[in-house]
Amino acid sequence: MNAHDHNLTSNAPLDQNLAQAAAANAAAGPPSKATPPSCSTSVPAFKFDTRGVPLEHQYDSWRNSFSSMLEFSERKDRSSGFEGKQVVWDLGNLAFSRIRTSALEFASVPGHTRRQALDHWTLTLPLDGTISTDGPAGSFEGGTGIIQVHSLGRWFEGHVTDSEMLMLFVPRDFCPEAAHILSASEFSTIDTAMGRLLSDYFIGLAKRLPSVEASNLPEVVSATQAMIRACILPSRDSIEEAQAPIARVLLEKARGIVRSKLFDPTFDAKALCRDLAISRTGLYRMFEPFGGVMHYLQHQRLLDAHAALADPNDKRRIIEIAEQRCFSDGAEFSRAFKREFGYTPSEVRAGRKSSVPQRSASELTAVAPEERLGLLLRKLHG
Repeated sequence: MNAHDHNLTSNAPLDQNLAQAAAANAAAGPPSKATPPSCSTSVPAFKFDTRGVPLEHQYDSWRNSFSSMLEFSERKDRSSGFEGKQVVWDLGNLAFSRIRTSALEFASVPGHTRRQALDHWTLTLPLDGTISTDGPAGSFEGGTGIIQVHSLGRWFEGHVTDSEMLMLFVPRDFCPEAAHILSASEFSTIDTAMGRLLSDYFIGLAKRLPSVEASNLPEVVSATQAMIRACILPSRDSIEEAQAPIARVLLEKARGIVRSKLFDPTFDAKALCRDLAISRTGLYRMFEPFGGVMHYLQHQRLLDAHAALADPNDKRRIIEIAEQRCFSDGAEFSRAFKREFGYTPSEVRAGRKSSVPQRSASELTAVAPEERLGLLLRKLHG
């Protein structure tokens, strides 16, 4: 078993809402030849494998697959074939992919040559191999386990070795707060303790997505948004390396305590300070990326309420679900819920509303396998 296989079968830390959304015992298998999703209720996944293409056309088909976002060039004779495999999950507001590629050189696509310009960010986690980039502010290189941030709307070029990687595509209009954070982190590696948490999250996401149902996409998207906000910090260079391992363990302990107190109306920041044996200043700094302890606690309570409301076996009234999660006023709960998700508790209970765009799988299965990634990325604008 190689290093990335070990990572993909490990217990990566995930937010509670993703754990509820996923079947924990599923494992992401390697991409295979292009096929549509096998189950209509699962998250749409589209695969492309150059082994299904004649040897002399494998490199060109792989290059075409990425033509909406990158230009490829190489110096080797590819007439003997080119290894390229990808599986792309359509998350509605986001796209997530697992990619295996042979070595090649890449560059951003000049804006004047694009039929439809892409201005997404890509968050790339190499599982093996290295990626080197020359960007607007200089050069950087990243290897196994370190997430890199690129902006498809700006100039860059570089090269990648024979590699396997996970890649998250984030459109500019996905989340204003995330946009601010990603803009400050463009063309850099997130080599911090919190960045490693995000790497673990990506690995867990790749492991569990094959078993997640499409109805759980709002929870997956919300968890991913929260992880981006929490783990990619413009102030990351101010964290001392010696403190990082301690901070990571303490944060995970704090999050575990919060999850265990979702139904406790007496729980507050003072109680968490006492349980962790740290100062209020230390606690504030720990939860500042989340908007503070109480904001994080309410966010987790709302996510837990969302899961209960979406459960067809939970027949309780909405107010009962709200009161269990320490919302004494039904109107207050509805307002907070709508601010968080963009729709009401009643719409979730009725199964009528989702914050995730619903696309027919036929939109992507109708085109050639090597064209699906580009089509999906263009649709993220909508």
